[in-house]
Amino acid sequence: MNTKNISTGSTLVMLSFFIIFNSCNNATKNEAKEVTTEKVTKTVYASDVIPFFDDWKLILGDGSNVGIVNNFENKDFFYTANDGKNDWIVFKAPNGGDTHGTSNNTRTELAQIKKWYPKAANDKLTATLKVMNVSATGDARVAASHAVVVGQIHSADKHENEPLKIFYKKFPGHTKGSVFWHYEINTAGDDNSGRWDYSTAVWGNDFSVVGLEENTYPEEPKDGIALGEEFSYEIEVRDGIMNLKFTSKDHETRTFTKNLIESEYTTAADIPEQTQKLFVVIGQNGVEREAAYTGEGCFFKLGAYNQTNGKSPELNKNWCSGAETHGGDIEKQYADGNYAEVWFKTGSITVSDAAVSNEEYFTKND
Repeated sequence: MNTKNISTGSTLVMLSFFIIFNSCNNATKNEAKEVTTEKVTKTVYASDVIPFFDDWKLILGDGSNVGIVNNFENKDFFYTANDGKNDWIVFKAPNGGDTHGTSNNTRTELAQIKKWYPKAANDKLTATLKVMNVSATGDARVAASHAVVVGQIHSADKHENEPLKIFYKKFPGHTKGSVFWHYEINTAGDDNSGRWDYSTAVWGNDFSVVGLEENTYPEEPKDGIALGEEFSYEIEVRDGIMNLKFTSKDHETRTFTKNLIESEYTTAADIPEQTQKLFVVIGQNGVEREAAYTGEGCFFKLGAYNQTNGKSPELNKNWCSGAETHGGDIEKQYADGNYAEVWFKTGSITVSDAAVSNEEYFTKND
């Protein structure tokens, strides 16, 4: 009997077993390592960033009302992004596409589910935001070109006019844009075709500063706000008075007040010079009812209401931009900068006990 050969054979068998066992064991460890190191990405929803969505319905840039949007996203119009420091809510709207209600313009925008009456109001909206894009095209002579509305007060009743619109506007080639706000008259009588806006500058210019030619632009505002630069607004309506506050780092804080229940535009002689030049010349020469927005339910809006559209300026030189819409193709519009995009970091809403359901507004406009 050859003891040496048996011992050597046994050793080889045991060595082979050890190699196989060790290889299997390492493979198992490697598989376990791969499983344990696999990163699970959690979706951050808008309602995680600003938890106030029970007070709103969301209108998307395709005209649809998707209702209350806790734990919701839509990658075309409404989602979140992180800039390396903070999470933000992204509102995005193309120049052309399906719109909500009777508007000519697309919007991705929150609309308050309750309405309140200015005379008895104690209601407030605050927001911190930055505008990331406005339309790359549009007739520079049209006041609404290259602009987006980032906050509103809207009437739910009768003419459904807007006592407040907060704008951001920047011309192509400029580094800085303008922030301004509008008051739209609540037109006297049943014919609302004569309605007009009065614009007030916050930083930079007001609505009336336009280009002399289709593709020429006015001087860049020295105290303007750049794309990506944060600013905040506060809107408070109490006992019929609207109080506005605008703040931004390295800019002067600006405050304004406006009476919403007693008009200052009840006769043709009251129409401001700015309005004479912008609106009266195209036939929008109405006057306001004496009680302004008294007795009408009003509500807040917040988001990206794109003011640039593809309609011909011949239809209205203030609101019809003649911009590129690629026939409503959203992907193409996003690819070449023909859209509005606004990011919100913080926001809050205070709703008075006297506020009531705004469902009738949605029923009429959805």
